Formats: sequence, C-alpha cells, structure tokens
Amino acid sequence: MTLALRVPEELSARVPAEQRDPGLDRSSVRLLVSRGTEVAHHRFPELPDILRAGDLLVVNTSPTLAAAVDGTTGDARVVVHFSTQGDDGRWAVEMRDPDGRGTTRPRAGVRAGSVVSLPGCVHLVWEEPVTAGSERLWWVRATGDVAAVLRRHGRPIRYVYTERDQPLSAYQTVFALSYADGAGSAEMPSAARPFTDRIVAELVSRGVQFAPITLHTGVASAESHEPPYEERFEVPEASARLINAAKAGDGRVIAVGTTAVRAVESAVGADGVVRAAGGMTGLVVTPERGVRVVDGLLTGLHEPEASHLLMLEAVAGGAAVSRTYEEALRHRYLWHEFGDVHLILPEEMPHTERC
Repeated sequence: MTLALRVPEELSARVPAEQRDPGLDRSSVRLLVSRGTEVAHHRFPELPDILRAGDLLVVNTSPTLAAAVDGTTGDARVVVHFSTQGDDGRWAVEMRDPDGRGTTRPRAGVRAGSVVSLPGCVHLVWEEPVTAGSERLWWVRATGDVAAVLRRHGRPIRYVYTERDQPLSAYQTVFALSYADGAGSAEMPSAARPFTDRIVAELVSRGVQFAPITLHTGVASAESHEPPYEERFEVPEASARLINAAKAGDGRVIAVGTTAVRAVESAVGADGVVRAAGGMTGLVVTPERGVRVVDGLLTGLHEPEASHLLMLEAVAGGAAVSRTYEEALRHRYLWHEFGDVHLILPEEMPHTERC
C-alpha cells in the first residue's frame, strides 16, 4: 500500500535518542500502540505493562555490519555498500558516489566488468545485476577477505536524513550476537533498538518469553522502495517449539521487526506449524499472502511508499495502518531507525462469560 500522506523532513530522527538529551537512554522513544483502528500513546519503557504473561517476542540476533567501504574505480572515488553474501561466495553490493556531506547518492552507469579497488588490496569485479531489470544491486566477485575489510575499514551505512556518522555500537541491538564467519546485517534490525537489559529483564520477570531467530538484512535504500531482496535466515528448533507452544496456548506471537516476520513466516508449513529452517528467503509478505504465524508486530515508522507497509497491512489491515500513521503525524512521532516505534496488537475480543 501507499499512504496518501507526506512525512515532514523535521520528523526524521537525525541522531539516536540518547544523543537528543544527555539524560536519556536508547529506550527513551515513544511507543504508538494500535489495536485495529484504536490508537494509544505510550513511552517504550511501558512495554512490560502493555504485554502480558504468555506473550512471545520473536527477536532478530543479527549484528549490524560496518557495511560501507570507500573505494576507487579508475580515478573516481566511490562508496560500496555490501548487502548480502550468496551461496556461491559472491556479494550483492551497491556502488554509490560520495555527496560531500558524509552521505552518498546512487551512481549511474555501472556495468558488467566494472572493477572497484578497496583497502587491503581487495578488488571487486561487477558480474551481473541481482535482479533482472534493476541496475541497483550487482553480484560481484571479490579477491581477498571482505569480512576483514569491513572490520578494519568499514563504517555503518548512513542515509541523508541522519545528522552525522555514528559509531557501530549505535547500530547494535541488545539481542545482537557475534558470528564466527563475520555474517551480519547491512542495516540495523532497528525495531529492537529501544530494548535495554533492564526492559528485557522486566519482561521476563512478568512472564513474557523471547524466541531468537536470525535474518541478515540487506540494503534498503531510502531513495528506492523495492521489495526486499533474498536474505539469509535461520529459525532454530528451540525457537520453533516456543512459537508453536505460544500458538497452541493463550500467548500472542509478536515479531520484533519486519525481519522477524519474514524469517518466521518463511519457516511455517501449510499445516501452520513452524519448523526449524534456514537458508535464503525471498518471501514478501503482502495482504494477499497474509500472515500465518505472527499475531502482532513491533516496528519503526516507515516511509509512505515503503514496501514494508504491505507487511503491516497484512498484519493489521489497511484501515488500521492508515489510521495509525495519521495519528503518528498528528502527534509528531519521529521516523527512521533512530525514531519512535509502533506496536501492532490484535484487536481485543469482547469477553464472553462461560456457563
């Protein structure tokens, strides 16, 4: 869906919450809670009061990579955004031009055979577009250790609405793990950013459970709103059991981020049972496909043209999403990865007394 609204530039969160006021921490964001078309306004630390014992939060453990690296092609300076590594060892990447403000803009004229030199004597050779008809992401062959280049010379991908570069730690969530092969996400699974150790501990003490999954996100540029590309995911056996148990009982399965929805919905069978699964997923959750597992979703606020809104519509319905976004604008919520968050919960069913 595309919403008929415009997000004013001043509602872009330019820095993390803890930098907007020295007395705040990363949980100091607003929480918009919607149940159908009913909307309520909260602060994120109130989340333990909103959820209930038996609820299950599905969280993404993927760490954020320093996925932007400076390079050269011929005499030109470029920036390479690393997105996803394929099964054949190639990388899906985007070549961009520096814009003189510390951010980048799309680069035109990329073609097969292009070569980019990176620090550490690593060279990338452009082979073919990731998607037919799109010149944005390309599969490239790398000579050398890309993971080492990212660790030593990379920085987090930054978009034009942010004020300045941030340390990689600003893009890590409390759930992020370190993977031996250096795998991770090109962009932060940002819905989980407001969680702190204290909030997690309070949720656990109140009977809310957590099911970890992994989905390594690729790039999702603010200039283009394509559907997500294939991404690597894993739903472990233990998490599949927790999800199935919640579905069989009175618990609600609430995905923390659209990445968690994509992973879990990629692991559900035609019988509605979630099983351990992993690999690459190209699933795009739309209203037509619907959701088979998740009951609710904690997510950021997305641009009106973003493909993520199709997933929100699949979870909540079009009328509910439109109503929520109108309220977010009216109350001047902040957008993007350092902004406020939106919790979609199922509508409360009227209580009927049993005889």
